[in-house]
Amino acid sequence: MIRLALRRSASKNSRVELARLLTAAFLGADSPQQNSGSNINVRCFRQIPHPPSDKSPLNHHPQPTYHLSSSLFMSMASEGEGSSSTPHRHTNRLAMERSPYLLQHAHNPVDWYPWGQDAFDKAKNEDKPIFLSVGYSTCHWCHVMERESFEDEEIGKILSDNFVCIKVDREERPDVDKVYMTFVQATCGGGGWPMSVWLTPDLRPFIGGTYFPPTDHARRPGLKTVLTRITEQWQNNRPTLESSGERILESLKEGTAVAANPGESPPAAPLVANRCFQQLAHSYEEEYGGFRDAPKFPTPVNLMFLMSYWSVNRTTSEGVEALQMALHTLRMMALGGIHDHVAQGFHRYSTDSSWHVPHFEKMLYDQAQLAVAYITASQVSGEQLFADVAKDILLCVSRDLSDKSGGFYSAEDADSVPASGGTEKREGAFCVWTASEVRELLPDVVEGATGAATQADIFMHHYGVKELGNVTLEQDPHGELQGQNVLIVRYSVELTAARFGISVEKANELLASARTKMAEVRNTRPRPHLDTKMLASWNGLMLSAYAGVGAVLGDKALLERAVQAGNFLKEHLWDAERQTILRSCYRGDEMEVQQISPPISGFLDDYAFIIRGLLDLYEANQQPEWLQWAEELQLRQDQLFWDDQGGGYFCSDPSDSTILLQLKVDQDGAEPSANSVSASNLLRLSHYAGRQEWLQRSQQLLAAFSDRLTKVPIALPEMVQALMAQHYTLKQIVICGQRDAPDTTSLLAAVNSLFLPHKVLMLTDGDADDFLCQRLPALSSMSQLGGVATAYVCQDFTCSLPVTDPQELRRLLLDGTTDVYSE
Repeated sequence: MIRLALRRSASKNSRVELARLLTAAFLGADSPQQNSGSNINVRCFRQIPHPPSDKSPLNHHPQPTYHLSSSLFMSMASEGEGSSSTPHRHTNRLAMERSPYLLQHAHNPVDWYPWGQDAFDKAKNEDKPIFLSVGYSTCHWCHVMERESFEDEEIGKILSDNFVCIKVDREERPDVDKVYMTFVQATCGGGGWPMSVWLTPDLRPFIGGTYFPPTDHARRPGLKTVLTRITEQWQNNRPTLESSGERILESLKEGTAVAANPGESPPAAPLVANRCFQQLAHSYEEEYGGFRDAPKFPTPVNLMFLMSYWSVNRTTSEGVEALQMALHTLRMMALGGIHDHVAQGFHRYSTDSSWHVPHFEKMLYDQAQLAVAYITASQVSGEQLFADVAKDILLCVSRDLSDKSGGFYSAEDADSVPASGGTEKREGAFCVWTASEVRELLPDVVEGATGAATQADIFMHHYGVKELGNVTLEQDPHGELQGQNVLIVRYSVELTAARFGISVEKANELLASARTKMAEVRNTRPRPHLDTKMLASWNGLMLSAYAGVGAVLGDKALLERAVQAGNFLKEHLWDAERQTILRSCYRGDEMEVQQISPPISGFLDDYAFIIRGLLDLYEANQQPEWLQWAEELQLRQDQLFWDDQGGGYFCSDPSDSTILLQLKVDQDGAEPSANSVSASNLLRLSHYAGRQEWLQRSQQLLAAFSDRLTKVPIALPEMVQALMAQHYTLKQIVICGQRDAPDTTSLLAAVNSLFLPHKVLMLTDGDADDFLCQRLPALSSMSQLGGVATAYVCQDFTCSLPVTDPQELRRLLLDGTTDVYSE
C-alpha cells in the first residue's frame, strides 16, 4: 500500500532523502556512509528476505531490493501450545494475555509488555526508547527470531535494561501493525514479519526492520550489534534521531492521504473495470492459472472481480477470457497440492507455479473467501466440482477451526512434530506421506483391476505419489520433505479408471475410501499449533461463506451454522452497552469463551466484514433481525470511522492518540480492504433501508479512491466491483410469500441458483409492521397472486410484471440482466 501511496506525493529523490535522514540519524553525523544512497539496508536493517506478501498488486509495485528465494518458504518451525512438565525459568507479564502469539513469548527472559498505557508510561518515566516487536502465532520467522534471540539470556538482558519492550499480535492490533509497517515499507522498500521497530517514548518510529539474526553474519549486523548501536545513538545523538523520525512521520502522513477533491465524482466504471481486467490479464499465468509464477497466492479478490466482470461482458471476448481465467485458476488450485485432498480446505500459498508444494498453514480468511469464490464458480459454470470444493472447505472449517460457541478460530500452523518421532517440528509433517505409508494403509487388491492392482496402486497413480517422494530439491531446499509426497491430482478420474480397467464409479469409490482411511491415520499424528483467537472481522467473512454456500446449495445445516455464527458475534463480540464491536475473544483453558480486560475495540474491517456477513445471512434466511443489526452497525461505523473532510473510512478510530497515522487502506490483498467492502455495504443498505444518504456516502467513498481506481485498479478489484454495482444499478428482487413455504422456497432457490452480483433480495410476507415494510413502504403494495408466492424484479423504480413460476423468474433474471447490461 504505502509504496504506491508515497509515489503519489513524493518523488524518487524525496524517498532517497528519507533513507538518508534515517541513515544519518543512526550512523551519526560524522559517519562516512551518511551521504551514500546505498546504505538503505544498514539504515532499515533488513537482514534477509521474508516470506512473500500477497498484498501488493502484481507487477505494479517495484520489486524489493532483495531476492525472494523459494528456500525461505519451507522449514516453517513454529512453536505450538503444548505444555511443558519442567518449570519455566522466566515468566513475564505476557502470561496474563490471551493471544496465542503473546503467550508464546510469556517465558522469554525479556521484560515484555503488551501494547498499552503501562508500557507507554514506563518509557516516558524512564526516558527509554521502545522496542516494538510485531508478529503472529503461525509466523515462521517470528519463531526463528524468538528461539535465536528472545530466548537468549544475554540479548534478553540488553533489551530489558535499555528498552521498554512491547510485543504485539498483528491480528489483534492491525492498527498498530499498519502504522509501523507503513514506516518500515517506506524506509526499507519492503516489509514482513517479524517486524522490529524502535520508537521514541511518544511512539514515533526512528529505526525499523524485520528479522534479525542474533549475531553479525557476513556484512549483516546481528541483533546484539543493532541494540548496542541504537543505545549509543540514543544517548549521544538523540535529537537527530527524534527530529529525523518526526520528519519521516510527517512525510508519511502526507504520502498516505486518501481524499476526494471537492465535488469529485467516482471514475467511470466501465473504463476502470476494463483497465483492471487488462492489468490482471497481463499478470495471468496461463498454464496453471493464478497471477505470477511463484510463489503463487489464491487471490480470491481477483477471481471474484473476474467473474463479476464476465457477468456484465458475457458476449465480449474480454468477458469470456475473464471467466476462463477465473475458472481455470480455481480448477487448477482444486487439483493442486495447495488443496488438502485428505482433510479439505486450502493451505496459504504455493511455493511453485503449479500449485503443488504449499506453505501448509491454513488461514480462516482464505477458507472464507475461497468458499465464496468456488460456490460462485459453480453458479456461473454449472460444474459440480466447484460446489463440492466449496462444501468441503466448510466441512474443514466446521471440523478444525470451529468453537462450540459458534465462533471460528484464526489459523492452523504449517509445522508439527513428525509422527516418526523427534521434538523438532517440520513443515507439512502433518499432511505429507511416504509411498510405503500409502502401500501399508491400502494393501487390498482391487477386484477386476488390471495387473492385480491394489488400492494403493490406484491412489498413488491418481495423486502422483512416487516411491522416492514427489517433492523436488528446488521445492524443498531444507530437506524437510525428502522422500515425502504432497498429494496432487495428476489424472482425471476417467483416465485413472481407464488405466486400471475399472468403472469411473468404482474409481471414485476407491479414491474416496482411501482418503477416509488416510484422514483417520492423520488424526493420530501430532497436530499443528492452532491459533484459537476468534477475530470479529474474519468471523464476519466466514459468516458470508456459510450463508452464501448454504443458500446456493439449499443446505439447511450450513444455514444453521451461519445463524450460529451470527449469534456468536452478537453474544461475544458485540458490546451492546457501549454500542461497540469487540475485535477478538479467546478460547479458555476449559473451552469457554474468554475476553481480556479491557477488551480491544473493533476496527473498520470488523464492522465492514460483519455487516457484509449479516446482509448475506439475511439474503440466505430472510430473517429481518440480521438486516436490522446490519443497519445499526453501519450507523455506528459511520460515527466512528467516517472522514467528513476527505470521504472514505479510517481504518481505526481517529480519536485514538496512540495511533500516529490515520490510514485508509487502499489495497485489496489477502483480505479485501474494509473501504472496498463498505462501498458495497452502503449501496446494498441504501436499497434495504431506503436511505439515500448511504448511496451518496458510497459515491463519496469511491470518489476518495478515484486516483487509485483510475491508475492502478488491480490494487482494488473488490472496490472496482462496488464501482460497477453503482454504475449498473442494483436489481431489487422482492419475493412475496410466507417464509419457509414450499412455493416461496422454490422462488428463492431460483434466485440463488444464479450469479447476480448486482442485486438485493428481500422477502415480505404482507406484514406492514415488519422491518422492511417500515423502511420501504412501497413493499406494502406488492402482494401474492392467487394466494401463491410471487416475485417482482425492480430496477430504477420500475418493476417487472409479477411472476410465480421459478423457471420464469430465472429466465426473467437472466434476460433482464442481458438487456440492462447490453444497454
